[in-house]
Amino acid sequence: MTYTPPKAPAMARFFASTPVSVVIYLLAVGAVAYSAYSGSQAMGYNWQWYRVPKYFYTFTTDGFQWGEISIGLVKTLVLSVKAFLLAVVLGIAVALLRLSGLVVGSAMATVFLEIVRNTPLLVLLYLFYYVLGPIFDLDRFTASILCLAVYHAALISEIFRAAINAVPVGQWEGAKSIGMSTGQAYRYIVLPQSVRFMLPPLTGEAVNLIKSSAIVSVIAVAELTTIGRNIISETYMSFEIWFTIAAVYLVVTLFLSVGVSLVERRYADK
Repeated sequence: MTYTPPKAPAMARFFASTPVSVVIYLLAVGAVAYSAYSGSQAMGYNWQWYRVPKYFYTFTTDGFQWGEISIGLVKTLVLSVKAFLLAVVLGIAVALLRLSGLVVGSAMATVFLEIVRNTPLLVLLYLFYYVLGPIFDLDRFTASILCLAVYHAALISEIFRAAINAVPVGQWEGAKSIGMSTGQAYRYIVLPQSVRFMLPPLTGEAVNLIKSSAIVSVIAVAELTTIGRNIISETYMSFEIWFTIAAVYLVVTLFLSVGVSLVERRYADK
C-alpha cells in the first residue's frame, strides 16, 4: 500500500506553482518602470508622487473623505459587475438558443453573434449612446452597461455553449432515462458539470470586461479612466496618474484572477 501525502492548502499550492511567473512578471514591470523613469529624466519631468495619495483619501475637518480615484474605482466596479451579470444572462440565453435545435432560434442567435462580434466596441458604444439613447431615453451609465453587456454576451455565449457540449452525451441519456425534461436535465445534470469547463474562460472574460469598461470614458461616464483624465487636465501629472490608474486596474484584475483560480482548483480537487 503506497502512502499518499496530504495535499497542501489551495492558497499555498497556487503560489508554490507560480514562482517563475511572479519573477518574470516583476522583471517585466521593473523594466517598464525603469524605461519610463529614464524617459522622464531625459525630458526633465518633475515627478510629484507626493500629491497622488490625496486622490485616494484625505482627512479634512469633516473627517475621512474618499478621494476621486477611489470614487472612480467604485464606479468602475459597479459598472463592470452590472454589465457582467447582464452579459451572463444574455450569454446563457443565446447559447441555449443555438443549442435548442429550433431553426428560428438558432438563426437569431447566429445573426446576433455575427453582428456583435464583427462590430468594434467603440462603434457599438456610440450606437447605444447616440442612436438608441435618445430613442429609449438612456443615460450615459445605462447605455454603457447595455453596450458592455451585449458585446461580452456574444463572447460569453460561446463559452457556455462549449462548456455544455463538453458534458458527455451519456449524461443526457441518463437524465432522459429517468424521466427528466430538458430543463431539468440542464438544471440538475448538465449545467453543474459544465461549471468546471466554463470557469477559466469566464474569468478571463470578466477581466476583459473590467478593462473594456475604460472605453466608456469617451462618453464622459464618471469611472476610473475618466477621473484620471480629469485629474491630469487639472494637475498635468500625466506619468503619476496614468501609472496609478494602471496599477489600480492591475490590482483589481489580479485579485479576480487569483480568487477564481482558487475556486477552479477546488472544483478540480472535488
